Amino acid sequence: MEIIQEILSIYMQFFDWGMWKEVLTDPVSWGLISTLIIIEGLLSADNALVLAVLVKHLPNKQRKRALMYGMIGAYFFRFLFIGIGVYLVEFWFIKLLGALYLGWLCVAHFAQIGEEDSVKEVKKSGLLVRIFGSFWATVIMIELMDVAFSLDSILAAFAISNQVWVLMIGGMLGIVMMRTIAGLFLSVIEKIPELEEAAFFIIGIVALKMLVSIVGIHVPHYLFFIILIVVFTITFCLHFVKKLRTA
Repeated sequence: MEIIQEILSIYMQFFDWGMWKEVLTDPVSWGLISTLIIIEGLLSADNALVLAVLVKHLPNKQRKRALMYGMIGAYFFRFLFIGIGVYLVEFWFIKLLGALYLGWLCVAHFAQIGEEDSVKEVKKSGLLVRIFGSFWATVIMIELMDVAFSLDSILAAFAISNQVWVLMIGGMLGIVMMRTIAGLFLSVIEKIPELEEAAFFIIGIVALKMLVSIVGIHVPHYLFFIILIVVFTITFCLHFVKKLRTA
């Protein structure tokens, strides 16, 4: 009961207008918020690429709707995770489920490479698609991805500040940045299709990162960002080499 009361007291702070005023008029708070936005942007590069890959099979109008519904879900889960963020470190099984889900996505994608298009289409018409249809199945996949990727972001945010309003403002602006980047990636993927493979490779790396964190091995954010840069660099190089060979 004590834990529930503590979590509820954290949520009650969202409606403390005095705290709102204090945070919005404090230069130090804005410095922390700016730091959080930058970290959210760096950590969300992989998430944005994956979102772009998930929605690219939809018609143009449905892509925007799917990303919009995904943003609403991202706000909800961010609100939820900020409230229970103090206890997330203890919920190792949540990290395990997230790691297994992301790992399954990665393996399932690369297991299809080299198969006939007709076989891939059969696999794409999975349980979610059969029950909800292509559009809503995609939205559900986006929400599941939001849950998995939000864990790392929230834990990183709590390392910077434990002020509820600072975390909320930084997180909300970070989500807007991520969705904007996802829109940009959509146009880039059409020109550089190799980015789709890079996205699922990154999902595999994130799965491993979450898995080792369960046993206390934490990959520094700067190292993870370097890995992202290396993956993107190799992807662009492979694309241009292929382009030169077919020219």
